Amino acid sequence: MKITRIETLHTEQIAVVRVFTQDGAVGIGQTAPFHADLTAQVLHRMVAPVFLGQNPWDVVMLGKRCLDMNYKFTGTFLYRALCGVDTALWDLLGKVSGQPVYRLLGGQARARIPVYASSMLRTTTPEDEARRIGEAASKHGFRAAKVKISGRMGQQDVDAYPGRTEHLIRHLREALGEAFTLKVDANGGYSPHRAIQIGRLLEQYGYHHYEEPCPFMELENTAQVAAALDIPVAGGEQDNSLHQFDRMIRLKAVDILQPDVGYIGGISRARRVAEMAEQTGIPCTPHCANPSMLQVFTLHLAAAMPACTDFQEYWLGDEDHWALHVYDPVPRVVDGFLAVPDAPGWGVSLLPEFVRRAQVTIAG
Repeated sequence: MKITRIETLHTEQIAVVRVFTQDGAVGIGQTAPFHADLTAQVLHRMVAPVFLGQNPWDVVMLGKRCLDMNYKFTGTFLYRALCGVDTALWDLLGKVSGQPVYRLLGGQARARIPVYASSMLRTTTPEDEARRIGEAASKHGFRAAKVKISGRMGQQDVDAYPGRTEHLIRHLREALGEAFTLKVDANGGYSPHRAIQIGRLLEQYGYHHYEEPCPFMELENTAQVAAALDIPVAGGEQDNSLHQFDRMIRLKAVDILQPDVGYIGGISRARRVAEMAEQTGIPCTPHCANPSMLQVFTLHLAAAMPACTDFQEYWLGDEDHWALHVYDPVPRVVDGFLAVPDAPGWGVSLLPEFVRRAQVTIAG
């Protein structure tokens, strides 16, 4: 079995990948979202040539070869593009073997996955956030949620508006009750000193985890925050280097590892991080910020990896409307859980309407 053709079907923000073999097998995957046109160009120029003509069962080694051959260009777009081919090949292998991807990753560790509602907004008031989360909890049974605090990285120690973070932390606990699990994401918006101040407030109100308190590349600063606080510090979504994840663990910079399948280069490499987490006794909670096919990939990873014992991220709201209407069936939350699918591969197919509107580029 040899790979004969690799296609990208992309809109402005989403690039789906199809991989074909000479005997008619087809797998579908997706690159990381955003700037999909640039990612598709990188895929066809730097990734596809490594895979064409090769055996799809060599997916892990081919991914390593791709990164080794492009060692001078290992920026985020290369990893985003590699994710597209890697995930398409895992789907293809699942289909030809008649198995869901999670069984190929090591087997089914759990039959359903608890999920938390993840809010992407900083423009909302604390009252709006409590209402949105409360409505989602009533509709889908969510028992946990994550909200944004601070400003984004580069706006150090600057809130969306003065006092929003402190008000949000207090109000959500009061509005949603002590039994509801709450998490926050600072997107690297704090200096260590300010991060520790906010962390102590989170501890006072019984929050579950504290994501990216400092800029993600500042591991020493994040480690300083983690050492000062009892609340678990989470991080890793922005990182694509396995060596950087190893440094995170050795520095005790985080208490929870959060690889993103799209940003790290696909399911093959995300599995490596989950295995590192298992070996060191650190929970792995994969990052997934929108309802594109990455949500499906993350579900399979969580189903297979023993370290993925915590709530998994699930998109909340309609702010990422561009990620909708790409594939079917979309995982649905029932009573706070996602059921693990049993269809071969990822267990999804592309919607004809997406295929019609996407721009197609072919390699091979």
